[in-house]
Amino acid sequence: MALVVTSLAGCDLGDTGKGSSPKPAAVRLPPRHAGFDYQIGGAYPPPAGVRIVSRDRSGSPAPGLYNICYVNAFQAQPQERSSWPADLLLRDARGRVVIDADWNEALLDLRTPARRERVAERVNRWIDTCAQKGFDAVEPDNYDSYTRSRHLLTAADASAFMRLLSRHAHARHLAVGQKNTAELAGRRQRTGLDFAVTEECGQYDECGVYAKAFADRVVDVEYTDSGLRKALAHWGDRLSIVRRDVNVSTPGSAEYVRKAR
Repeated sequence: MALVVTSLAGCDLGDTGKGSSPKPAAVRLPPRHAGFDYQIGGAYPPPAGVRIVSRDRSGSPAPGLYNICYVNAFQAQPQERSSWPADLLLRDARGRVVIDADWNEALLDLRTPARRERVAERVNRWIDTCAQKGFDAVEPDNYDSYTRSRHLLTAADASAFMRLLSRHAHARHLAVGQKNTAELAGRRQRTGLDFAVTEECGQYDECGVYAKAFADRVVDVEYTDSGLRKALAHWGDRLSIVRRDVNVSTPGSAEYVRKAR
């Protein structure tokens, strides 16, 4: 059974990180060591034994399961880049937009409190949609985008922005999952994060970092058979682990892979 808690992590921390006027909100946490499926590439009926599903914000929750809503919060996807105000796209000294080359996504400019507030205003509307659809939690992706920013963004920028998102999500009774970024797991209390969504923590020997920080409330996606073996060998009796193809495709696709054991 998923745990319902009164979350203090979502209180108004402001952009300085100092607490003020805590406003607890009940959030439902994911169950530990439960069957998991990662469906952000497209929704389909969850396989037998699955109790936790992550789906894109454009989708709908899976009835009767614990549902995580995927939101690309720190970067602009290619098809949405033109809809962002030009001054909210991170630019280098020559005025060129900084791009995450792996996914052709523009990084968002989080360098000042004012810009963080403006970006959060837009992302929080997506979070509102997740809540309205009936999701239990939100997964703000690319928390680690500062590491791809050519030193224009810092970990402090990322943490300050995450606080804004967590505060908003908690007010709408959504738990918040930390996506990857093991180096910031120790900040989970001040950033208002409730559990972790990890990619290849088995492959890169990071599962223990997340397990310690989030008391085993970790859902992990592995993209290789070797990563799955490592994750299951060391953490299979404690964490929620699944093997998916890297494009998280749907059944019927030639690329589709899903393994849990």
